Amino acid sequence: MKSSGLALVAIGLGGTPKFLQRAIGATVPHQRKILVTIFQRGGMDGMMAVAPYTDKHLQAWRPRLALPAPNTGAEALLELDGYFGLHPAFQPLRPLFEQKCLAIVHGVGSPEPTRSHFDQQDYMETGTPGKKGTPDGWLNRLSKKLGKQASPFRAVAMTSVLPRSLYGEAPALAIPNLADFGLKSSGAMPMAIAAGQGFEALYEQTSQQMLREVGQESFEAIKLLQKLDVRNYRPQQGAEYPRSPLGNSLKQIAQLIKADVGVEIAFAESNGWDTHVQQGTTRGLFAQRARDLALAIAAFWKDVEPYQDRIVLMTMTEFGRTLAENGSGGTDHGRASCLFVLGTAVDGGKVHGKVPPLAAENLEDGRDLPVTTDFRAVFAEVAGKHFGIEDDRALFPGWVGKRFPLLK
Repeated sequence: MKSSGLALVAIGLGGTPKFLQRAIGATVPHQRKILVTIFQRGGMDGMMAVAPYTDKHLQAWRPRLALPAPNTGAEALLELDGYFGLHPAFQPLRPLFEQKCLAIVHGVGSPEPTRSHFDQQDYMETGTPGKKGTPDGWLNRLSKKLGKQASPFRAVAMTSVLPRSLYGEAPALAIPNLADFGLKSSGAMPMAIAAGQGFEALYEQTSQQMLREVGQESFEAIKLLQKLDVRNYRPQQGAEYPRSPLGNSLKQIAQLIKADVGVEIAFAESNGWDTHVQQGTTRGLFAQRARDLALAIAAFWKDVEPYQDRIVLMTMTEFGRTLAENGSGGTDHGRASCLFVLGTAVDGGKVHGKVPPLAAENLEDGRDLPVTTDFRAVFAEVAGKHFGIEDDRALFPGWVGKRFPLLK
C-alpha cells in the first residue's frame, strides 16, 4: 500500500448515503462500540501532568519544575482529590474529571525496564513487552476478536503510515487527511486512471501482494468516497478543535463516527513529549503539548456528544520521565507515567493506581517513579470490558496478569 501511493479515506458527513451503505454491506449497527486511542510519543512526564503535590519530596527533586499547590496563584496546579493536582494546561479536561467521566491511572508503564523510545513504543503497541519481532499489534488482534469484518473502516489510524499497533491480519486503514483522499503518486497509476482504467483494473493487474490483500470492497469504497465533500464538515456547536495535527486527527475521527461507516477502533498520535531541555512549567514545551492534547480531547468529546455512550477514549505513552530535573531544565527518560481514560462507563473523577512516597528508596534505580500497574492491565480492562471480550491472552499473548478495574 505504501509503495503504491494509494490513500484510503473516509467521509465526514452527518449521515450515511444509501450508495455508501450498499458499498460497505449496509451492516453497520448504530450501537457499535468504539475505542479511540491516542499515543503520546516521546514519553509524557506523568509527574508534571498529575503531581502528588502534598508529597514533601517533590519540591526537592524538582526545585524549578514543581508547580505550586492548588489555590495558591495563577500558575498553581488544579485540584483533583486533595493529594494530586492537574497541570493547569490540562484545564479543558478538568470539567470531564468533575463530571466523573474522566479517570486518570498513575504509575502505569511497561515491566520491561528499557528506556529506549523505539523499544518501549514497540512493546506497548504489540502488547508484548520484552519480546521483539511480534508480527501483529494489540489493536489488530482486538479487531480480529470483534468478528467478521463488517466495514473496511472498522480500524482506522489518522496517520501517514499504519502504526505498529494495527499491524496484522485484520484489515486496517491509514488515513493522513480526509481532504487529501484519492491516488497520490506519479507514474503508472495516475496514467492508468487517466486512460480510463478503474480501481478494479489496477487491483487485478498489480503484482504487489500487499495491494491485492486490500480487497475489492475497499476499492469500491474509495471510488464512492471521492464523490463526497469532506471540507464542508462542521463540528457540533461548542466543539472548538485546536489547529494542530492532533486536533485535525480527532476532528476527522469524529467525522467518521458521526457518518456511521463502521468505525470501531481509531488511532491518533500526539508528538513532542520528549522534554529533555527547557521543559518549562506553565509555559514551555510541556505546557504546549498538554494544552493541545486537552483542547483536542475536550473538543472531540463535545463533538460526539450524541455518541458518547458508545465511545471510550484512552491515551498512552511509552514511559515517563526522571523524577529529578536535569541541568538543562528538563527531564530524562524514566519509567512510569500516567494515562487518561474517558467515557460514560468509566469510573471517573478519580486518580487510580499507586504512587509511593517519593523518597529515593521507593524509586526505581533511586531516580524513577516505579511501574506499579502494567499497561496491559489497563488496556485489557478498557478494550475487554468495552467490547465484551473475555480472553485477555488473545489480546496480550503470554500475559498472566489481571485487569485493572476501571470501567463500571
